[in-house]
Amino acid sequence: MSETGISKAVPDPASDAHSNRWKALVFIALAQLMVVLDATIVNIALPSAQQDLGITDGNRQWVVTAYALAFGGLLLFGGRIADLWGRKRAFVVGLVGFALASALGGAAQSGAMMFGARALQGVFGALLAPAALSLLAVMFTDAKERAKAFGIYGAIAGGGGAVGFILGGVLTEYMNWRWTFFVNIPFAIVAAAGAYFVIREPKGGRNRSPLDIPGVVLSTLGLVSLVYGFTRAESDGWGDTTTVGLFVASALLLAAFVFTESKVKAPLLPLRVITERNRGGVYLSLGLAIIAMFGTFLFLTYYLQIVKGYSPISTGFAFLPMIAGMITGSTQIGARLMTRVAPRLLMGPGFLVAALGMLLLAQLEIGSSYVSLVMPAMLLLGLGMGTAFMPAMSLATHGIEPRDAGVASAMVNTSQQVGGAIGTALLNTIAASATTVYIKDHIGGATSASQRQLVQAEGMVHGYSNAIWFAVGILVVAAGIAFTLINTGRPDATAVSGPTTGEGAEDELKVPVIAH
Repeated sequence: MSETGISKAVPDPASDAHSNRWKALVFIALAQLMVVLDATIVNIALPSAQQDLGITDGNRQWVVTAYALAFGGLLLFGGRIADLWGRKRAFVVGLVGFALASALGGAAQSGAMMFGARALQGVFGALLAPAALSLLAVMFTDAKERAKAFGIYGAIAGGGGAVGFILGGVLTEYMNWRWTFFVNIPFAIVAAAGAYFVIREPKGGRNRSPLDIPGVVLSTLGLVSLVYGFTRAESDGWGDTTTVGLFVASALLLAAFVFTESKVKAPLLPLRVITERNRGGVYLSLGLAIIAMFGTFLFLTYYLQIVKGYSPISTGFAFLPMIAGMITGSTQIGARLMTRVAPRLLMGPGFLVAALGMLLLAQLEIGSSYVSLVMPAMLLLGLGMGTAFMPAMSLATHGIEPRDAGVASAMVNTSQQVGGAIGTALLNTIAASATTVYIKDHIGGATSASQRQLVQAEGMVHGYSNAIWFAVGILVVAAGIAFTLINTGRPDATAVSGPTTGEGAEDELKVPVIAH
């Protein structure tokens, strides 16, 4: 081009990518909101959908499970595809596929059609989610800008689920359960169109190595077995033969996966991604925090609707303090302090503040006041999680080689997805067991129907309280891991050229310096 004398007229792709980064963040955040919303919005609509489609009580779990299995099982594969195809292409394909699957779910005429649509949503979500996070990782390289960008992303990742309760309640109560699926379509169209025209991915970050087929098969089967094992444990008990078999199969498959990755030339998950102590600390502490959080979401929903008699909409709005806390923690505390203090000094205290919120919730009783107990507990929970999530999301992809950005991002999503499955099953089992014991011990003294009903309600809340105590302990452990494993210093405000390996790595990609 330089020989023709018109090189100056041709825009520089790297410069273009840099100038469009804030516009791109809008569409990346919109896509992330859609994926996170979908995780909870369907739960609110499930009773109505079950009745309309004639889904049995035994099969209704598959509306949630089909999505969780596909999403959790294929995340690593989706991250690797993003590294291979390019994040922008994977992002747009994921959005279009997610929209089509949502349309299919909204138009479902049978249970089987609904389950298939949910599985397809999971497949395209597994492509979309790691592509979104890895785009942020390669586009925002200045430490201060990265802090702001990940602050916004962290607030959405943490608070979007609670927003799903509100939107799900509004759509189900005033329109129709089908709109909890159709609502994804405008989100996806706007995000895909914006991404297509605005996102300019920096060059040199693709990993064009051959696809590790054994790694894909072993990781997918191992993660599916793990997620399904926890789902089965929730419904059939931990001692069920199939449940135990699934856990054993998962352990063997994932062990074989790690062994395979250590031997093959172009692994699906390079072990360097997870063995670096800071990233490993993030994946572990974040997964534990999600275990505590997801179970509590479910308990609060049941407590407010069944015990307190809130409508679906009122329940959704009752989660607003948590959303406000998450947004404040991510954008005002985490983003402002991230360039000034070490990540562990945000993550550790953040998890402890969330544990304090859980400690308040552990005091739940039938007559507990929303204003004096539930609301401050939610605020603390949101504030702590928001403060911890933001540096965690950023650190999980910090300093990573561009060719590994998609897979590193997929690991963040995998730890969250598996954590959610574990949290729902583990805490539900603890709650159910405590409820059964309480009712058995107290039902004898109940002589009237109203007294028996009261004992059952007290037993339910007693079960929630017991499980939430475990959640407090889990958050304290997450804080301990963040304080001990994560030892990197605060990000420097400057950026230097980072390593760019892999085919097509013509341009250097800048990554933030970490001051030790």
